[in-house]
Amino acid sequence: MNKFQRKVSVPIYTVFILLLFGIFGISYTIWGNQSARGTKVGAAEAVSEATVGVTKVVWWHAMSGENGKVVDKLVSAFNASHKDITVEAVYQGSYYDSLTKLKASIGSTIAPTMAQVYDIGTRFMIDSRAITPIQQFIDREKYDTSQMDEAIINYYTVDSTLFSMPFNASNPILYYNKDLFKAAGLNPDQPPVLYEDLKKAATKLTKGGVTGAYFGTHSWYMEQFVANQGAELVDNGNGRDGLATAWQLNGTDGVKALAWWKELVDNNVAIYSAGKGDTSKKAFAEGKVAMIFDTTAALRDILGSVEGKFEVGTGFFPKASETASGGVGVGGGSNWIMNSKSGEEQQAAWTFMKYLSEPEQQAIFHVNTGYFPITKKTYELPIVQENMKKYPQFKTAIDQHNASKLNKATLGGVLGVYPDARKLTEEAVNQALSGQQSPQAALDRAAAEINAKIAAYNHILK
Repeated sequence: MNKFQRKVSVPIYTVFILLLFGIFGISYTIWGNQSARGTKVGAAEAVSEATVGVTKVVWWHAMSGENGKVVDKLVSAFNASHKDITVEAVYQGSYYDSLTKLKASIGSTIAPTMAQVYDIGTRFMIDSRAITPIQQFIDREKYDTSQMDEAIINYYTVDSTLFSMPFNASNPILYYNKDLFKAAGLNPDQPPVLYEDLKKAATKLTKGGVTGAYFGTHSWYMEQFVANQGAELVDNGNGRDGLATAWQLNGTDGVKALAWWKELVDNNVAIYSAGKGDTSKKAFAEGKVAMIFDTTAALRDILGSVEGKFEVGTGFFPKASETASGGVGVGGGSNWIMNSKSGEEQQAAWTFMKYLSEPEQQAIFHVNTGYFPITKKTYELPIVQENMKKYPQFKTAIDQHNASKLNKATLGGVLGVYPDARKLTEEAVNQALSGQQSPQAALDRAAAEINAKIAAYNHILK
């Protein structure tokens, strides 16, 4: 058997996936028409699967809008320079939708060769036994990983094994209106970093129809608040010393963050509206709010929507105190190789992954999206240096990433029910900000439900 062929039978995959679907209420229709799944790009349309000597790689991804267009260009460039491989990139919807479709495809003939999965899908992908660890390819050809960003590559490394290839890396940052800062008597070049400083700034900025802040109720922000204070999201070394058994966002650091957030809302210096962030970006672009949170990958979109009406500033994600030992964790996604495909197809996928990680491709992706490079030499390229000079906002996420202390808190939590945990956490945030429950009670309730799901998931693995 080829060393990259799957080692676990299809029935085992099927039982594992069906059990998870039953426990967590996940369902999705498996479709038969390939074209219904998204837009095909690159040279795939022109090259028949039967073409002799050409290996086809089907890549499912979750990059939409302008980011999706950049992905299409990278795929087209790869296909043009690799006559023995053709990559067909297929957009599968949001991160959550894409992972749901991937789960449904495991053990079937419609599974892709490789798939982009967001960071929080890592534990599930490992436990699915449906993937070939990237470490196998690295070891076989002695691929040099020292060229890659240590924090990013460490996120996807569990038990000393790199399971997937990092692709798009991001972290949350503060976006603020420099013009409104000036008008409020605040230094436009010194964005607030501590909770207390942001509260004071929001209070000064709230006037004349403008609200100081508007943060979408995304679980990711709560997770980053905790990491920024050096606290771990789940037990057992953030799920890295063993399977996580307890969700810890209801601890002191999580409650402190949510209580601070609620105080901003209660004092009418921050807007509360159920939703993750799209509405806040619109309000920010219209000059109705002075500060928002969002991913660095939204930078291009935000600059474009503002259209020069005011100067956009970017700052570090806030933390409770200067003495906090943590930092922000890595967000984004990575690419996984499915082990149901032939060794030849998997090897072709690995070749494509290496191409995407090269400095030249990372530079194109970085300057056109806002995701920061996974390969260190990318920063030396003229296109990146010129972009930094023109748009200094791009540097904020990179500086924040480099300033974060490398520990298990900032590596990020690893657990199999992470998507479910996020949904329950967002419910808790909404309950607290709307006054239905106290921050402690809301987070305690969410933790209890998440822990029950963790226990059920871990039981399946035994």
